[in-house]
Amino acid sequence: MEAHEAHELREHAEHGAHEAALRPVAFTMSVLAVVVAVTTVMSHRAHTQAVLDQNKATDEWNFYQAHKIRANDTELAADLLGTVALDGKDAAAKLAKTYADHEKKWDSELKEEQAQAEATERKVAQAEARAARVDLAEALLEIGLVITSVTLLTKTRIYWYLGLVFAAGGIVSAASAFLLK
Repeated sequence: MEAHEAHELREHAEHGAHEAALRPVAFTMSVLAVVVAVTTVMSHRAHTQAVLDQNKATDEWNFYQAHKIRANDTELAADLLGTVALDGKDAAAKLAKTYADHEKKWDSELKEEQAQAEATERKVAQAEARAARVDLAEALLEIGLVITSVTLLTKTRIYWYLGLVFAAGGIVSAASAFLLK
C-alpha cells in the first residue's frame, strides 16, 4: 500500500467518524423540524379560536345592547303612559301592567345575557393567552433548530446542547398552553 492510499484511507475513516458523531445532531434537527411544524399549526388554530371567541363575545354584547335599548324604550313608554290621561282607565292599567311585565322579564334576561357575554370575554382572554404561549413555543423551537444546525457547520457540540435547551423551553411553553384554565 502506498503512502497516499494510506493517507486517503485515514482521511476517509476520520470523515466517517465525524459523520457518525453528527448523526444524533441531524436526527435532533429532524425531530425539531417536525415539532416546529406541529407547533405552527397549533399556533394558527389558537389564534383562530381567539378570533372566533371574540366575534362571539361581540355578538353577545350586541344582543345585550339591543335588549337594553328595548327595555329602556319600554320603560319610557310606561312612564309616558303614566303621565298621559287616557279615556279608558282600564285600558291604561292593562297596558301599564303589560309594560311592567316586559320590564321584569327583560331585567332578568339582561342579567343573563351580560353574564354570558362576560364569560365569553374570559374565554377570549384564555384563548389569547394560550396563543401567546404557543407563539413563544414556536419561536423557541425555531431558535433551537437553528442553533442545533450550527453544530453541523462548526462541528462543536456545545451548539447542539444549547439548541436542545431552547427546544426544551419551547416544548415546556407548548405544554403549558394546554394547562391554562
